[in-house]
Amino acid sequence: MSPLTPYRRLFALPGALAFTLGNLVARLPMGMFSVSAVIMIAGARGSYALAGAVTATGLATTAVVAPWTARLVDRYGQARVAVPATAFALLGGTGLVACVRFGAPDWALFAAYAATATTPNTGGMSRARWAHLLRGDAAALHTANSFEQAVDELCFMLGPVLAAFLCGAVAPEAGMLVGCALLMTGVLLFAAQRSTQPPPRRAAVSGSPGLAPGMPPLLLSFLATGAVFGAMEVATIAFADERGHPSAAGVVLALQAAGSCGAGLVFGAMRRGAPLRTDVLAARRYAVCVGAMAVLLTLPLLAVRLTGSLVVLAGALLVAGMATAPTMVTGMTLVQRRTPEGRLNEGMTLAVTGLLGGIAGGSAAGGWMAEHLSPAAGFAVPVAAAATALAIAVPGARTRLAVRPARTPLSDPSNRVHNSGSTH
Repeated sequence: MSPLTPYRRLFALPGALAFTLGNLVARLPMGMFSVSAVIMIAGARGSYALAGAVTATGLATTAVVAPWTARLVDRYGQARVAVPATAFALLGGTGLVACVRFGAPDWALFAAYAATATTPNTGGMSRARWAHLLRGDAAALHTANSFEQAVDELCFMLGPVLAAFLCGAVAPEAGMLVGCALLMTGVLLFAAQRSTQPPPRRAAVSGSPGLAPGMPPLLLSFLATGAVFGAMEVATIAFADERGHPSAAGVVLALQAAGSCGAGLVFGAMRRGAPLRTDVLAARRYAVCVGAMAVLLTLPLLAVRLTGSLVVLAGALLVAGMATAPTMVTGMTLVQRRTPEGRLNEGMTLAVTGLLGGIAGGSAAGGWMAEHLSPAAGFAVPVAAAATALAIAVPGARTRLAVRPARTPLSDPSNRVHNSGSTH
């Protein structure tokens, strides 16, 4: 069987290609906004500290607002909530451009960028559609989750490059404005595909997904995994700057994302040996993937310690990145399994919020290490963060949940997969 066969079957589903293309357009700006805001604010105000503080405020606000937006999406439907939420977020994005352009006071920058926190989790909405369409087909859902993770990596690889090009070659405001236009266009295209969206759940049937059995430690492991990403980015930028090639940092980090993207597509095409019918088996697979990530993340640390070469670091990051996608795919699969029925968007948004919080913390820790010790020392932070994620994941792989989660696409008794060749 061709490695592309699982993906051909995936997009043969009616409406699948249409909503995926719309979501791809909507998701690309996710990698553009922070870079665009930093370049625009730092260029106009001459302060990277102010630019970093503004983007950090937006990140913190998103962590608070995003789960509420996702809850509304679950309750009232994707199309009904995502479009106005996006429109409000774009008021914040364009407002930030206006504030910078016309010299508004600093507090206005914070207020404008905080308004972008209503941006819906487009990746989570896409995964929720796959879970709805592939209900009961664990192997196909594994392929879909792997594809979505590869798309995430692709967008965060291309987004910053596109933003930097627009801000540098066109105008400092161009990255933010083009990102806003792409986001609104993509969300409108995505929302127009009504036939594939999950039905809304008007009344909450359970408590917060964050308190569901098995979810708290899983969210903590996502927090630690986010720290891996944040620290690695800052450490790489600092190391490239120390070596006199600051512009090469983007290319080096793109190789890490490329390794993850390729591994995600390969992982999605693999047919696993047995369907994961129990939470314990899924948790064990997640622990194995986190362990592999922790081991491979020692390669960049060794590369900078032993060789001090930016080229060797690039190769090490390419290999280390190959563990990222399988870890995120298996982690998101566990989120889907453990999230109560009717709360899937909210559950996945909580996972993304954990990642964002970890990225912020990891960036701070990596930056402190790079500044006060050495750029090479900053690469110890991702290793420590991955080891922490593993320490959290291993006990969960040994513990059978006392309370079974509400029915999800993977645990609905009426939709169990009996094909021994199925996966996930």
